[in-house]
Amino acid sequence: MTEILIQDLTKRFGMTTALADISLGFESGSFTSLLGPSGCGKTTLLRLIAGFEAPDEGEIRFAGNLVADARQQKLPEERGVGVVFQSYALWPHMDVGDNVAYPLKTRKFDKREIAGRVDAVLESVGLGGFVNRRIDELSGGQRQRVALARCLVVDTRIILFDEPLANLDMHLRASMVEAFREIHQRTRATIVYVTHDQSEALALSDRIAVMSGGKILQVGAPADVYYSPSDPRVAAFIGRGAVVSGQVMQKNGESTLLDIGGYRIHARGRASEVPQARVLLRPEALVLAEEGLPATVRASTYRGPVHETQLDLANGERLTIDSPVALTPGRLVRIAVKDAWIIP
Repeated sequence: MTEILIQDLTKRFGMTTALADISLGFESGSFTSLLGPSGCGKTTLLRLIAGFEAPDEGEIRFAGNLVADARQQKLPEERGVGVVFQSYALWPHMDVGDNVAYPLKTRKFDKREIAGRVDAVLESVGLGGFVNRRIDELSGGQRQRVALARCLVVDTRIILFDEPLANLDMHLRASMVEAFREIHQRTRATIVYVTHDQSEALALSDRIAVMSGGKILQVGAPADVYYSPSDPRVAAFIGRGAVVSGQVMQKNGESTLLDIGGYRIHARGRASEVPQARVLLRPEALVLAEEGLPATVRASTYRGPVHETQLDLANGERLTIDSPVALTPGRLVRIAVKDAWIIP
């Protein structure tokens, strides 16, 4: 198992700073997602870990050993890192077995050992019997499994995923999420997973690093990032929800009494000294009630099990709730708040 430590890492492309003074550790055997919108720097960070780019400042260490800084760096093939790309990066003129065996052949493994390893790793990713199959005969999900098998066949202790499910349909993505989770549990490799899909990050990771503008906004367990975002940009990017203003009425340690539109609620989190607080309200924490926050229905969209409903508050701010029934635009309703979070 291998720990990754990144210290004060900066990367520039011309006049553009892609990463600004990033410091982040990846514990041995952990599964960390780098999550953020396009252009936030997550793929650049992954490429620096892999050795495809060199840092302008800072350093990268694997298990305490320096692999890159501004003066020197180990080549990608010297780092013992496996990379699974969005585009699979398979050789179409080779069959499945030859694609998977390639890293072993470059390391001069014995033919008998190569055959045994290839068969075993293909079985582990659900492709037993596919060793002689042509690449163009495989589905997108099967090609992704071949790319993963190529990483695993050399007992890679660090696996980097660069948007690996972006080209797959919804059902294939769901099956691959299960495959990635099972393989991580079995191998305990250190995994860094780049994605802009929050559902993938929440389902797979034991930790999420949310990025924006070349910086890390928050690092934490998926539940912490979802329920207790440390920044309004994290609150806006992770999950659904609305950030509204509340009047601070009373502070009580890690809980605060707030007034929102004449309706008082208790919110998690410590309010600052200013009288106004920014409050995150998730749809699943809001329900229609006889008494509660007054609002006017703006629009309702059928989402299968629920009707996603937009509501206008008296101060012009907007909420989203999941209603079991369709609500008519213009209708006055009351919303009870079961959970709220004050954004620091």
